[in-house]
Amino acid sequence: MAKKSHHEKDDNLIAQNKKARHDYSVLETYEAGIALTGTEIKSVRARRVNLKDGFAQLHNGELWLMNVHISQYDNGTFFNHDPLRNRKLLLHKKEIKKIASELSTKGITLIPLKMYIKHGYAKVLLGLAKGKHEYDKRESIKKREQERQIERVLKHY
Repeated sequence: MAKKSHHEKDDNLIAQNKKARHDYSVLETYEAGIALTGTEIKSVRARRVNLKDGFAQLHNGELWLMNVHISQYDNGTFFNHDPLRNRKLLLHKKEIKKIASELSTKGITLIPLKMYIKHGYAKVLLGLAKGKHEYDKRESIKKREQERQIERVLKHY
């Protein structure tokens, strides 16, 4: 089997939470499967997903994806799904235990960064994150601006 190029991987990207890395500093990432219904996977493949306000929570030793909007499937019948229903995340028990111990730390949250299709299955990239304060955000913007300035100067020489 031929190795996938970087460009090919982007074709499988369904949704991205662009604001996440602005509002949070991501400490660690995990890839998880999602238990979806038939109409949900069809909407996911049609890229009708919004991760913006999503987060993951631990309930009874299971991780659940909350507040992620997957639009109803256009050709669905009355079997169509609830767009905001909680969806079970599929991870190994060992990973769930590790995440649970991290989540017990104050100020740590689990947020979806990206959703994509991998080998025909919907996957979500979760980030263990710590919220940034307003001054941290300004610092990040200032740093990015300085790096751009340096690149511009270097490009001319």
